[in-house]
Amino acid sequence: MFILRNAWRSVVRNKGRNILIIIIVAIIAAAATIGLSIRQAANTAKESGLENTTITAQIDLNRSKLISQQRSSSSASASSSSSSTPDFDSLRKALSNKTLSLAKYEKYAKASSAVKSTYYTETTSVAKTDSFQPVETSTSSSSSSSSSSSSSNSNSQMPGGQSGSMSGMQSTTTTSGDFQLVGFSSDTAVANASNGTFTMKSGKVFGYGSSSNGDVIISKSLADFNDLSVGDTITVENSSDSSTTHKLTIVGIYKNTSDSTSQTSGPNSSTSSDPANAIYTSVSTLKSLGLDSSSDDDDAAQLSFTYVFANKTDYETFVKDVKKAGLSSSYTVSSSDVEEYESSLVPLNNLSKFALTLLLVVLGVGAVVLVALNLFNVRERKYEVGVLTAIGVRKAKVAAQFVLELFIVTMVGLAIGAVAGAATSVPISNQLLASQVSSEQSEQTSQQQQFGRQMQGGGQSGSSASSTSGTSSNSGTSNSGSSNSGMPSGGFGNTAVGKSTTKYLSTVNATVNLRVVGQLILIGLALTIVSALVAVVFVMRYEPLQILADRS
Repeated sequence: MFILRNAWRSVVRNKGRNILIIIIVAIIAAAATIGLSIRQAANTAKESGLENTTITAQIDLNRSKLISQQRSSSSASASSSSSSTPDFDSLRKALSNKTLSLAKYEKYAKASSAVKSTYYTETTSVAKTDSFQPVETSTSSSSSSSSSSSSSNSNSQMPGGQSGSMSGMQSTTTTSGDFQLVGFSSDTAVANASNGTFTMKSGKVFGYGSSSNGDVIISKSLADFNDLSVGDTITVENSSDSSTTHKLTIVGIYKNTSDSTSQTSGPNSSTSSDPANAIYTSVSTLKSLGLDSSSDDDDAAQLSFTYVFANKTDYETFVKDVKKAGLSSSYTVSSSDVEEYESSLVPLNNLSKFALTLLLVVLGVGAVVLVALNLFNVRERKYEVGVLTAIGVRKAKVAAQFVLELFIVTMVGLAIGAVAGAATSVPISNQLLASQVSSEQSEQTSQQQQFGRQMQGGGQSGSSASSTSGTSSNSGTSNSGSSNSGMPSGGFGNTAVGKSTTKYLSTVNATVNLRVVGQLILIGLALTIVSALVAVVFVMRYEPLQILADRS
């Protein structure tokens, strides 16, 4: 009680010095509150941002790794050879026969209980006939029909909106035809068609059983071009064999969001790349025609298999499970949803690192200042220490009094700083985050401009593309603005040169909660202990008789 009473009297008596300490601690506490709130918001966004969002993933062939391994294995022979030309035959051999079959994809789906559902598409090409023609604007056909083309279609637009991607897809080489015949495994696969969402104008969507084999739906543009309606029959040819034809029944006509998109131009362009010429059906129909991914036909379909997960945790569990199930290291599991969301967090992560650096600097400087002030305080009160110890007060109690004084002052400053930080953490955090987003967009624009031209496709410049960024999010937990709840969407549009446009997380709810308050209290205690050590050391070293003798 004696120590507490003396400590309080000393705090009241030395108002000027203690007010200065309170101001310093308040500044430290306010900065710490904002920094801790930002870091907590960033961690919340990373940990729970995808926990309630459906995530899709694919198993991809790791081409880079296979090429690197092949070059390493042949490095000895290459060094002895005078030719610097790569061994293309060995490289092609290393990449060949590496596609996964439908049975393999389904095996890995069953190997993990984390898989919520799966869906897949199989895409092939078919050629026109005299009675059924593709939509095209040129007067002479530029398409590669069965009688005039043998070009590869391996780089054409794939389901899922990925051009030339290996995402869960067979790397088969097919002959480019006039129509893209796409088989879907389920309604979920249809909802994530490569051309985007569509609405039925007439008729209905095909079924997925064998009873619906031969049923297809075509775009309204294609139906109008050929003067067709629901119930009509169309005939198409094999792209590689004009003697083989297939009869299909139109059960529905759809209007696609990308239906009016112009076909890809270029010397190797095909009308099959035009969304208007996409014919949708079931995978059962492709199998009945002998055009599915398991067929040995030259027109065998390209397989795109997608796994669906309820959240990111399930996705990470699946990655581990498929490795245990025997997935070769030549393949990787990837999710564009996770990658896009992590990309959207780049400015927030940068801000979090900046907040940590600022917090450490403020704490370091603040600790030094408090130590210095406490050192001067003890030296000024040296005679008081001598008197107290001379009348019989133990040095430990005297040192405890100095520690208690500093603790009282520190807690007052901490409370004031915490209130100030809590009131300003949200606006300051969002202002700093907006600055980081702007910096990231400027960097993206700069990278695009380094090519000496604007973005390809759509005629938009890098700055205009970047202006679409900045999707709002609260508490750092919502998704980055992606549509279809994490499902892939796409089309036949061109991609931009350089980095693709990212919708950055631009706002966070960096509020102060009990966790932040607890961390602030720990910071206050740490500052008190560090600065009070000076008082303890000096008090324990002082000799009362020597102090009184020096005084007299």
